[in-house]
Amino acid sequence: MINERINKLRELMKKENLSAYIVPSFDAHKSEYVAQYWKSREFISGFTGSAGTAVILENKSGLWVDGRYFIQAEKQIKNTEIELFKMGQPGVPSFAEWINDNLSQNSNIGIDGKTFSVKEIRDFKNTFEKKNIQIKFEMDLIGELWDSRPKIPDSPVIDHDIKFCGKSRKEKKEELLKKLSEKGCDSSLISSLDDIAWFLNLRGNDVNNNPVFYSYCYVDKDNTFLFISESKINGELSQKLSEDGIKVKNYTEIFTFMKNADSENLFIDPEKTSYSLYMSINKNIKITEGTNLTTLMKALKNETEKENLRNANIRDGIYMVKFLKWIDESDKTELSEIKAQEKLISLRAQDKYSKGSSFDYISAYRENAAMMHYKATKDSDKKFENKGFYLLDSGEQYLDGTIDITRTVKIGELTETEKRDYTLVLKGMINLSMIKFLHGCTGTNLDILARRPVWKYGIDYKCGTGHGVGFFLNVHEGPQGIRMQYSPFVLEEGMILTNEPGIYIENSHGIRTENDMIVKKSEKTEFGQFMEFETLTVCPIDTRPIIKELMTDEEISWLNSYHKSVYDKLSDYLDENEKKWLENAVKPI
Repeated sequence: MINERINKLRELMKKENLSAYIVPSFDAHKSEYVAQYWKSREFISGFTGSAGTAVILENKSGLWVDGRYFIQAEKQIKNTEIELFKMGQPGVPSFAEWINDNLSQNSNIGIDGKTFSVKEIRDFKNTFEKKNIQIKFEMDLIGELWDSRPKIPDSPVIDHDIKFCGKSRKEKKEELLKKLSEKGCDSSLISSLDDIAWFLNLRGNDVNNNPVFYSYCYVDKDNTFLFISESKINGELSQKLSEDGIKVKNYTEIFTFMKNADSENLFIDPEKTSYSLYMSINKNIKITEGTNLTTLMKALKNETEKENLRNANIRDGIYMVKFLKWIDESDKTELSEIKAQEKLISLRAQDKYSKGSSFDYISAYRENAAMMHYKATKDSDKKFENKGFYLLDSGEQYLDGTIDITRTVKIGELTETEKRDYTLVLKGMINLSMIKFLHGCTGTNLDILARRPVWKYGIDYKCGTGHGVGFFLNVHEGPQGIRMQYSPFVLEEGMILTNEPGIYIENSHGIRTENDMIVKKSEKTEFGQFMEFETLTVCPIDTRPIIKELMTDEEISWLNSYHKSVYDKLSDYLDENEKKWLENAVKPI
């Protein structure tokens, strides 16, 4: 089926005189996770991961994925003509370099310009200019092929109460206008969905697991325009938005609006604004570029958000204890990946603030856990045996916070290698948790702390160590992160980050231990302001697989202290059996 689709695409390419067609993973807003309508790369390649790029040439095709998806992609494209390119590996070209190497002078490339950012197109032009390769950016060829393509979602939007988010729409606009003025700008065009949701204190359900809604937002001193399908907003919410000075226009009107926009200096994010939208902007407007100002505003959680997050993590910790106890006391041979994840989903769904999972659970037993973003299906659902590890990376969207947590649990007999790897991952997670660092550090400066224990044994994990987390928003949130690749964004007070080193051994096992943390101020000395992490996650870590001799006294002390805190925060909410189980789970090592 995939090869047949590729050949049909080539027929369309030939009609348009195209030598290459690029299919990314994104929607018109550069979202990481997208609605079914935008899953063009999945349609043409069969690869279902959240990130990757497919390229179709006249006589061959390729798929580029990062380290999270090497194993999964290889399996999913196995019976197709597509060649896999493992990004970041020695000698592996980028897809733009590969296209440039394979295309002749004066060739044409087709793309859907709504799914590529301004920055991406500029980078392409730099790569292709020597061969005078042209980019035709109004080419949604997948849309022509995809007969049963789903519609863009039209789910209702809800108001996110100020008791959860802590700042009103008017307060956020005043803050944004001040930042715009500092940049010499009088208006801002916002395309990224989580920025719009946060800025307007609204949430939606257009993208699975991500409480966002398809829209654009234009802001100046006098007006705030929200471009959205008007059917998403009921009468009561419409009245509230009107009272806050927000004018609602149809989603598709954004292009005409920007052609006629009256602004002297417009601020846009070239990495989040689609090339098609950029090309529609009134040519008389001066444009200033940078990371969306709302992105950093959103990343710095206010005091109300912080307190809500602490409460959300305690409640989630209760469900995790109930779940881990259930796993521990079950007949392991009666369990499977899907049965296990469904148990935790049902526990969390009981919460009064629950709005569903924050991402598709990674419920993976033994070798399936070596695929970092594995998703259990009816076909792959692996039954447990009395051996090995079970990894569950899961999370929940609560009105008062977003959760992301991973625990790797001993199911039965373990090898010495599995125990060693488990201990090394834990050491990395603890080392990052304990660090006190000088303000000015980025996540790049700290990534080595988590990798050092695994590097010592010649092992690495092909992904970042941590990512930002939204507040009842996307579980992956920028601009902050902890990874080897350079990041210019300083870790500031109020930023949420995950801490999730891992070890993934193909056809054997996968191990990850993950907590959520918040950046806070530590002491200030004559050398400057120091910062540290407060761990938000409240859940026991399995101590049974630990090789204690590999742990330092400081690491053991941190773990024992963390476990005491877990017990102190959760025990009052548990029944006697649960409390007794937790007491045993967190006993000092």
